[in-house]
Amino acid sequence: MGTVEETLKCPVCQDLFTDPVTLPCRHNFCLTCIQAVWETDGPDEGLFFCPECQIFLPSSLTLVINTSLQTKVKDFATNRPTKADPLRTTLSRPTASSSTIRCDHCIETPSVAVKTCLTCDASLCQAHALLHQQRSALREHTVVEVTGDVLSLKCREHRDELKLFCMEERVPVCCLCVLVGVHKNHKAFQLHEACADFKSKLQTTMNQLLKRRAEAEHAIKDLESLYTQTVRSAADLRERVSDKYSRIHVVLDGDERLMMQIIDAEETYMTEWLEAQRGIMEAQIKEIDSLRAASKSLLQETNHLTFLQQITAQNLCDPLDLAPIQAVDKDLCGTEKLQTVERLVDDLSVALSQHFPRMWSYLSSPALDSKSAHPKLEISQDKKQVYWRRQPVTEALSPQPYDSQYSVLAQESFTTGRHYWEVIVQDKPYWLIGVTTGPVHKKDGPCQSSSSLGVNDTSWCIYHGDGQYLACHDTQEEQLSVGKRVRKLGILVNFQKGELSFYDADAMTLLHSFRVRCTEPLYPMLNPCIDVNGLNRQPLTLFWIKEPWDWHVSTNEGKE
Repeated sequence: MGTVEETLKCPVCQDLFTDPVTLPCRHNFCLTCIQAVWETDGPDEGLFFCPECQIFLPSSLTLVINTSLQTKVKDFATNRPTKADPLRTTLSRPTASSSTIRCDHCIETPSVAVKTCLTCDASLCQAHALLHQQRSALREHTVVEVTGDVLSLKCREHRDELKLFCMEERVPVCCLCVLVGVHKNHKAFQLHEACADFKSKLQTTMNQLLKRRAEAEHAIKDLESLYTQTVRSAADLRERVSDKYSRIHVVLDGDERLMMQIIDAEETYMTEWLEAQRGIMEAQIKEIDSLRAASKSLLQETNHLTFLQQITAQNLCDPLDLAPIQAVDKDLCGTEKLQTVERLVDDLSVALSQHFPRMWSYLSSPALDSKSAHPKLEISQDKKQVYWRRQPVTEALSPQPYDSQYSVLAQESFTTGRHYWEVIVQDKPYWLIGVTTGPVHKKDGPCQSSSSLGVNDTSWCIYHGDGQYLACHDTQEEQLSVGKRVRKLGILVNFQKGELSFYDADAMTLLHSFRVRCTEPLYPMLNPCIDVNGLNRQPLTLFWIKEPWDWHVSTNEGKE
């Protein structure tokens, strides 16, 4: 039935025939439609041709109503299905919506417009659009897809076509804008030239994105290799250490357990760090894919004006200034701590008594006090991490550690004995870690941490700023000579000797010692420093093992 209806439709208006006429070439049209195509009210003037087969017709042609075809149309229209019949609804005559754009040149019954002439400021149906192509006087007109907003495609100041593109302000302009308007003396290209230029730049950007993606994929492979190597190294070392401890007396069982827990904790933190680095690389790949998808979509755009409007709206005119993919620093995933464990076990076999107790025997993992944290700091749920919570700031960091108010204290304080804890810093470029005599209490509010860590006589700290290490106390600074970057900082406080020592916790090498004579409780204090442009967003993390071993309790039990 659909085929029957198609034979009863005019090729011009795409509706059922009204007063159909048949041309000598046997093609049928509505009388008003063919007259509109010829732009004449009678058959004795103008150039006659068939819009379907494009053949020219004699000028003496007389248009006669095809009564037989007209009867078929009336019969079909009378017997058309009603709207209540869902099966035949598709055969009902389409009704134009209020947003349908009509032809401005049709005389009696305007047809649906399919094109817009920017030169005429007119909407054109299929027949009149064809006329623009046939007549030499109209052939130079600019015809685009139909639009209801012609002004958006024209200069709002001069009402002229946007035929040029200002390369300085990156907006489409008309010729008058360049000659006498606000874009006078500006460098301007024709639309197709500007499109070619920007498409070339966009292609360069696409190539850069592909290169960055390949670099990111390579970095992920390196991370996966390091992850496997870390797990394998930990497993191999665990087996070797266990074998060595099997040849030592039973009294060393407690020390063996401590070493195994250190290995487990080291493996856990290193694998978590590697997984986090993988997440960063995958996020960069996702961002690159998103930019590639947007660029690919723009490259497929054939309309010059639309392409230029979209590329400028998405800020893709110039090649992207992409930060390079950071190569994986394999040193950050070194096995120094694991090698240190094995070395200590070997040394223990030679001179057992010289190595007890281990410094790790005093290892504690104090929880962070969120009430003492600066409002711009975020404390993890397990209270083991602190990091900058707000948006990155743009001001440059001072190389001096005086911006110390962004700190947090531990919940636990120390007054006697020996206490040791470690803070994981990894590749964080700025941090400040130390101890202070404690919080400043206020009557009507929560306690706040001291804002003078390392710059008064009741606080001691190590400051790291872009590879430089400073020992700070009471406004005094001493630059430290550190051979290899510290990934974990160890802090040991010995109240009996009055010493506060800072170590490279992986190699157990001493960085600096302070003489401490203080009668007040000492609180561990962490300052992750300000995050500048996302470069210092990494957290400070307290290292901990699941079941810390109390050396004094274990040795007392052994004596009994």
